[in-house]
Amino acid sequence: MNTQEKEKPETDEKEKKPKGPPKSIFREYLESFTVTLIMAIFGMTFILQAVTVPTGSMQNTILVGDYLLVNKFIFNPGGNPLPFLPMRDIERGDIIVFKYPGNEVNPRSDASRGLVKYQINYVKRVIGLPGETVEFRNNQVFINGRPLAEHRIIGDLPEGDLNGQSALETSEFEDREPDDKWSVYYSSRTMSAVRNGFTLKLDHWNFGVEGKPMTVPPNSFFVMGDSRDQSDDSRGWGFVPRELVIGRAMFVYWSCDRGASNGGLLGCLTHPRLNRIGKFVK
Repeated sequence: MNTQEKEKPETDEKEKKPKGPPKSIFREYLESFTVTLIMAIFGMTFILQAVTVPTGSMQNTILVGDYLLVNKFIFNPGGNPLPFLPMRDIERGDIIVFKYPGNEVNPRSDASRGLVKYQINYVKRVIGLPGETVEFRNNQVFINGRPLAEHRIIGDLPEGDLNGQSALETSEFEDREPDDKWSVYYSSRTMSAVRNGFTLKLDHWNFGVEGKPMTVPPNSFFVMGDSRDQSDDSRGWGFVPRELVIGRAMFVYWSCDRGASNGGLLGCLTHPRLNRIGKFVK
């Protein structure tokens, strides 16, 4: 009897506890939208970022009109990574997104093209690591005096494509070696000259070219585009400091034919390249 009497008041108190008014549909949607927005902002700030590719410097690995998701969380910001986090150091071959460091040797070049350092995102492949000596000569990269293992392919723009919007038309001229982890593309014009014994003139480049080998400074990287004859990269403006690296390009979440769409946003929606969507970048 005594136990039942003690439990009864507690039950009565729970039953008497006032209940708030039911949430309206508008309030439920608003709360869901707010939580989703906060999560999206957090993710885009600390984990992922979306970028687009406006130039052909990485063709055919990445095409003009590809929209990429970038993993901002993968690279160790410095020191020893925490063991419970999936982070690592930047490695050779990584395709990174970074803030353009600017051309300190020839700032007029930036001015003539409307480029402002730190204001535009570049996408390139990491070629030289801190402390390594890089030299590019006759369509081949040398790291510490040894040829870099990469598969070279002849790649030319289709006839009539003056803006570099289309994928390169390719042809093989050398066998792929087991150590070749990625492919790079050279025009038939420059590769034919090299194969016929001519020395390419590289006066328009300042870093890491024949006669100007460069040692990569600490906490910096030497980067190049996979379409070597179209790429504005470390050969022209120098090294990428670690603090300018945003992250690693992961995969293509949308792609459109910029040439067919005439560069317009609506045209990009009406001329998708469905076979590119979901393609991992490597």
